[in-house]
Amino acid sequence: MASLQESLSKFKKQQEKCQSTLTSIAAKSGSSKGTHSKTMPSNASTSGGVKTPAPPVKFSNDTERLQHINSIRKSPIGAQMKRVIDLLFETRQALTAEQINEVCYVDINANKAVFDSLRKNLKVSYDGKRFSYKSKHDLKDKGQLLILIRKFAEGIAVIDLKDSYPTVMDDLQSLKASGQIWLLSNFDSQEDIAYPNDPRAVIKVDDDLKQLFRGIELPRDMIDIERDLQKNGMKPATNTAKRRAMAQVHGIPPKPKSKKKKHEISKRTKLTNAHLPELFQHLNAPGS
Repeated sequence: MASLQESLSKFKKQQEKCQSTLTSIAAKSGSSKGTHSKTMPSNASTSGGVKTPAPPVKFSNDTERLQHINSIRKSPIGAQMKRVIDLLFETRQALTAEQINEVCYVDINANKAVFDSLRKNLKVSYDGKRFSYKSKHDLKDKGQLLILIRKFAEGIAVIDLKDSYPTVMDDLQSLKASGQIWLLSNFDSQEDIAYPNDPRAVIKVDDDLKQLFRGIELPRDMIDIERDLQKNGMKPATNTAKRRAMAQVHGIPPKPKSKKKKHEISKRTKLTNAHLPELFQHLNAPGS
């Protein structure tokens, strides 16, 4: 009976301690919100000069939140860092350790490993007091985005621009729609590349020149094409002669050249242009 009484007494003391802790946390939370009103005593409030006791904070009402905070602070360093970096990315604001702790419950000051890892992270900037998100390119708006892209005539990967600022992807599509940049896919990495569309490079070509270009007939054999390129001082990207020689060494027969079937009129052809007899003279010739 005595041991039961002692256990009950210990439990009551733990409850009182928890309530005291919660009351102090609530008081600190109220003062951090910037209220300038005088803080009333926790155990009393005035109403017409009569002091009334404040309602006690029940431990059960705050258990779930405290367990959530505790699970965050006991999670791996990488998980805590991700919470902080995600917060800095979404807000794009410089935050102190206290502000970070208040929003995402990562206590940087109490965890040296998390503090040091954040300070050295490539995506985080630390000025000695505040942490902020650091993108690869420091851009603020569409104008700065266009200036940067025009510096990369060979193209710049969109993945390097995605985290510059929240609306950067919308601005890329807007620049593409206005014809100021090109967005093309890289066949090797399947990633989009942004290219500048320099207005000085826009050239109007006469229709006669276009027709002349389209009227040039290229050789049918790749060897002849490669030979013409070499004559004009250009290095072909292929070597058809070497490829064919290697194929013969390995016993691979060359592909037969495709021949277009010549459509001729035979006696079995249904004649619909009988009013043009000169087209069918060879049908009446001997041996036809």
